[in-house]
Amino acid sequence: MSENELSHSIIGAAIEVHRILGPGLLEDLYEDALCHELTLRGHTVIRQVQVPVTYKGKTLASPLKLDLLVDDLVIVECKQAAKDHPVFQAQCLTYLRLTGLTTGPRHQLRLVNHQGGSASCCERSA
Repeated sequence: MSENELSHSIIGAAIEVHRILGPGLLEDLYEDALCHELTLRGHTVIRQVQVPVTYKGKTLASPLKLDLLVDDLVIVECKQAAKDHPVFQAQCLTYLRLTGLTTGPRHQLRLVNHQGGSASCCERSA
């Protein structure tokens, strides 16, 4: 699957989940449904991936927790928000940096924001 096809499939899955469930639910419900939808579309999905974070040579006690990792290439963070916020973009870029998923051309991050029937995304490729 090409990078564009993967991106299209993930965003399409997020839109489908929101179309069926509608707005106003807890993020965990959207995450569960999105995981199921992505699996139905043939993707490998790992939930609540814990990534160790190192600061000045010390591994911190609290790991970074990713909502979903799709096909070992795309981080998906489910957000239930009234509107998109600049902190979501900053979070995307920090997650990419801390996970090292910016080392290859297909490694990207998707931030899916379930709001008003839309899915917004944040991505960065190396």
